[in-house]
Amino acid sequence: MTRSQKEKMLAGEMYNAADPEIQAELLLTGAWLKRYNDTLGDTAERWNALLLERLGAVGLGAVIRPPFHCDYGFNIRIGAWVYINYNCVILDVAAVTIGDGTAIGPAVQIYTADHPHDPEQRQAGLQLGRPVSIGRHAWIGGGAIILPGVTIGDHAVIGAGSVVTRDVPAGSTAMGNPARVKAGGRLPKS
Repeated sequence: MTRSQKEKMLAGEMYNAADPEIQAELLLTGAWLKRYNDTLGDTAERWNALLLERLGAVGLGAVIRPPFHCDYGFNIRIGAWVYINYNCVILDVAAVTIGDGTAIGPAVQIYTADHPHDPEQRQAGLQLGRPVSIGRHAWIGGGAIILPGVTIGDHAVIGAGSVVTRDVPAGSTAMGNPARVKAGGRLPKS
């Protein structure tokens, strides 16, 4: 049986982004984002009710401050007491998992969308996604960019403006472009 382009996307395989089913999902998410982003002055309870309509999972007490932008929403799973500040962009063609108690600063960008290296495949509209995982109680500084396929461990700290191109171990502090684990970058245990 032939799988749909959406099924290929969800499996992390090459898929055609111009597929009508995928385009329809983008339109649905666009309409949802308009409603969500129009709630800027509302309460966290109102935000949470709307998040539950579109995101894959939303933990107790989680907050995403509008404006917020994503591709689909259903590939995003955020844990309990996660705080995501203004202007976050999550390109979620693959799974994005954010662990309990994580804080994400303003204007952070999380990308799972990737493109083939072959220009003919790109010209044909083919794309793929690689999941991003952020552990529990991590702290992502404002303006950081997290690239496809990255895992950030529990209790890790990412400096503001950093570009995270590879995995960051649990308890580490990473910063810069590209982000590097700071020498002695383990956080003291409290």
